[in-house]
Amino acid sequence: MVEASAYTDKVMEHFFNPRNVGEIEDPDGVGRVGNPVCGDVMKMEIKVKDGRIADIKFMTFGCGAAIATSSIVTEMVKGKTLEEAMAVDNRQVASALGGLPPAKLHCSNLAADALHKAIEDYRSRAKPAG
Repeated sequence: MVEASAYTDKVMEHFFNPRNVGEIEDPDGVGRVGNPVCGDVMKMEIKVKDGRIADIKFMTFGCGAAIATSSIVTEMVKGKTLEEAMAVDNRQVASALGGLPPAKLHCSNLAADALHKAIEDYRSRAKPAG
């Protein structure tokens, strides 16, 4: 168990006041990831307009770090192009929160992975049939 004092103020802020929580009606892409070891489960949904993430929402079942990383990712990529959003990696997520305890770095991987899976889902749906 990680002590609360091991978290930055920014992590605590996003844990207690997460941004963009919820679901998007008729999302363009959905990404689901989970970690069986820690039990964290994340779902990210995106709306895409003109090649940009017009809206993004998440639902996370997990620890404070999992919720905080999900929240910060949504803020990092809203309005960005799909290419810019695909470039977001776990180091950038952890850095945006002012760092994470070593035992919680996997949460930043999960958040980035959920985002990438949502974009991949969107791209697979957007391809013409044939």
